[in-house]
Amino acid sequence: MRYPGRLRRSGVFAAVLALTGGVLTASAVTAPPAAALTDPVGFTADHLATYQTNGIVWSLAEANGVVYAGGTFTNVRPAGSPAGSNTTSAVNFAAFNAATGAPTGCPLSFTRSSGTATVRALAVSPDKSTLYVGGYFNAVNGTAANGLVAVNTATCTLRPGFAPDFGATVRALDVAANGTVYAGGDFQSVNGQTRRFFGAVTAAGALTAWNPDADDPGRTLKVTPDGQSVLIGGDFFTVGGANSHALAVTAAGTGALTRAYPGNFIPSSAVIKDIVTDSLSGGWYVGGEGAGGASFDGRLAMDLTTFDQRWRDTCQGATQALRVYRGVLYAGSHVHDCSTMGGFPNQVRKHLTAQAVDDPAMLGWLPDTNDGIGEPVGPRALTVSSRGGHDFLWVGGEFTTVNGVAQQALTRFADSPDTGAPSAPVVSLSAPRAGEVRVTWRSSLDLDDSRLTYRVYRDGGSTPVHTTTGSSLFFSRPQLTFTDTNVVAGRSYSYRITASDGTNTSTLSANASVTATGSASPYAERVLADGADLYWRYDEAGGAFASDASDNGDGGVYMNTPSYRSTPSAVTGSSALTLNGTDEYVYSDRLHHYTSPTPYSIETWFRTSTTRGGRLVGYGSNIGTAQGHTSGISDKILYLTDNGRLAFGVQVGSSGSRPTITSAASYNDNTWHHAVATQGPSGMRLYVDGAQAGSNATTGNRSYNGYWRVGGDAMATAWPNRPTSTYFAGQVDETAIYPSALTAAQVAAHHELADTPSGPGDTTLTLTPTEDAYVNGVAANTTYNDTQLASRGTTPYLGYLRFALPAAPAGQQLRSARLTFRTSSDATAGSAEPHTLVPVTGAWTESAVTYNTRPSLATTVLGTISGATAVSTDYSVELNAPVLGGALGSAYSFALTSSGTDSLRIWSGEVATAAYRPQLVLTFGAE
Repeated sequence: MRYPGRLRRSGVFAAVLALTGGVLTASAVTAPPAAALTDPVGFTADHLATYQTNGIVWSLAEANGVVYAGGTFTNVRPAGSPAGSNTTSAVNFAAFNAATGAPTGCPLSFTRSSGTATVRALAVSPDKSTLYVGGYFNAVNGTAANGLVAVNTATCTLRPGFAPDFGATVRALDVAANGTVYAGGDFQSVNGQTRRFFGAVTAAGALTAWNPDADDPGRTLKVTPDGQSVLIGGDFFTVGGANSHALAVTAAGTGALTRAYPGNFIPSSAVIKDIVTDSLSGGWYVGGEGAGGASFDGRLAMDLTTFDQRWRDTCQGATQALRVYRGVLYAGSHVHDCSTMGGFPNQVRKHLTAQAVDDPAMLGWLPDTNDGIGEPVGPRALTVSSRGGHDFLWVGGEFTTVNGVAQQALTRFADSPDTGAPSAPVVSLSAPRAGEVRVTWRSSLDLDDSRLTYRVYRDGGSTPVHTTTGSSLFFSRPQLTFTDTNVVAGRSYSYRITASDGTNTSTLSANASVTATGSASPYAERVLADGADLYWRYDEAGGAFASDASDNGDGGVYMNTPSYRSTPSAVTGSSALTLNGTDEYVYSDRLHHYTSPTPYSIETWFRTSTTRGGRLVGYGSNIGTAQGHTSGISDKILYLTDNGRLAFGVQVGSSGSRPTITSAASYNDNTWHHAVATQGPSGMRLYVDGAQAGSNATTGNRSYNGYWRVGGDAMATAWPNRPTSTYFAGQVDETAIYPSALTAAQVAAHHELADTPSGPGDTTLTLTPTEDAYVNGVAANTTYNDTQLASRGTTPYLGYLRFALPAAPAGQQLRSARLTFRTSSDATAGSAEPHTLVPVTGAWTESAVTYNTRPSLATTVLGTISGATAVSTDYSVELNAPVLGGALGSAYSFALTSSGTDSLRIWSGEVATAAYRPQLVLTFGAE
């Protein structure tokens, strides 16, 4: 939405947020087709078959196409093998072919005579000839060792004579060009001399003078590319007696502190878990783990020359491991909240992410693990290795799944090929005005391709009628739109869409159809003319996508399957949405930013008889998810009190002040009411049914990143007359958000226009069947006149419906027709296959029709049902209005048929719940 104060971002995140300024249309197609990987991402999100361990992998290193893993485990097993099967002994250490993921046969066992042995640090010498292994052990293959050994990478044997003695666990290692081995950890002595938490030895194992003298353990360290400094990180608060918490720069020769980071540069509750350097970007990168929202869990980009900060990622989620590859910083963490970055709010954890080295914005690379065993935090280590002409990103940690597949502690990703196709687009159609069909869809998701190419196909054609590109991330999937102007009023059109990353193409979306109209809705036209930049009409027949009728592309997501296509609606020619008051709601699919006192208006229609109140429309800090996340910050709320009074309130700044307007009248009378809430330079206004119901002078509200929600979200107890339920039970329709404060005249005009049908003088009639039944080819002489209708091709079912079609009103003709229906609760009710509606030309009655006496059918297709896959769900299909128009004034029958093997079952006219019965909706307009 075009609100002042939006945070600016570069990279993919910026491309996604750029769509908040306008929907992609045909005229916006200027970018080339999407590549298989969206630049600058260098690895696919498709995990490769890799051996697993039976415990945590704490560290990874690579040399000459071999990847070394150290941790706390006792065996390895192939990918796909459950724990305990097909195991090979590997005690805390293993080596793998980088390209195949299989062990190379490097049988070194790291053990202790008492306590639990573990390998915590691995580092390779610059010439790749020596692997240094650090941890908590006192023997390797039975040979005495005290926390650090050197391994010949060519022979996988210990280098003789290298036998330093570390007094406790070694957790971090790096090797300088001159062969000096730098170490950090829990130890306070090396070779019998005091070295508190950091120390270094020569390639022969002799102690050096390097002595940072920290006061708490070291977790990570890295020699700078010029060899002059060693960057250290950990738990410490002082280095050499000087204040420098968790991070410091030391002289490579002496360990003297050369750059301190005192104060709150790293909050006191945080520690530093990893440091990496990158000569090409001239930067070094830091990963933190903290406690609480004010701590540091994200990443820092620092300058290798000045040692100053370049940027700071303040996402929450305990960063454990970093690696730079071709200008991209890859991270292992459990990031779950980037709201302080202008990114996604608190939600389900993501464990693998990427960002450009010069920009903290998230890139479109999002394979995932779970948290796993141990603390648990997921990935613990990253390394990049090349072999066989490909580069591989290896990931180690405590996870037990990768991309939802069982895989423990190790996985890897390659630079190619990308084999993962994007998700299929979710499509919604409308006929907003004469000569137009509006095709909207929720942008797809691909875990390594944020910019995708979409192709729109019409009426089953093989050549797209429209091609465009769009960017999306998991937390921001903007709506895209194509307006087809090559249509004729009264004719039905169908559309399907694919998404492609340039190499892989999604399946076709479910077929959707609509009948082009000959006139526009005066109500909808006025809403759009008055500047709505979010406009949900709730005309979808099902699914999770709520189309935005504005040109801003701010689609919504239906949560927990509300009841679609409810009638009667607030505005003739449209339909409404029914919410259960428990867990059903709609949330905007895109992040917004409000800066107070930006003006805005909230508009919706509602109908309810609840005595528990509920939140109608509001703005909140959290995205809606299946996990039920609600908003920690919430204001700009339109809600009902328990006694049905309408309230509009805001929160002023971060204070507890919540100025609220509450109507004097109650509106829980089960009739439609029009509600508008505005805030601008003249303060707050609340309008009900076209008239002002209250006002106050408050111009300010709370500034934050957030999402619009309809039907439910958190409400603090401080809200005046807080309802018993924060979720709304009833119907909503025609919800719109404006970037301005509507005037009283505009509000009154909207309310008045809602009484006007879908065109000047239009008439809409809703009919229920006079007869309906189905037949079964297996029981060919049985009549099925019950609460369900069925359709299937193989082992056939056919369903029949008869309606008493009225004559057209004087001076009018049939403009559009649709059949609304609800799939039954039978487990097989939904169908992934198409089912057609065709005219019945023979005679039948619901009390006597059988398969053997079934009537003859015409070949004309009135409409095609596609995508009715869910049970107990409302759907709708547009019908051929000209054909039905020729039968007006008579009893008219059509059959529900299929040529497939997947049955469709819908409730019939005999079902007890009237709202579940099929309905034929006819709209008449001027000739």
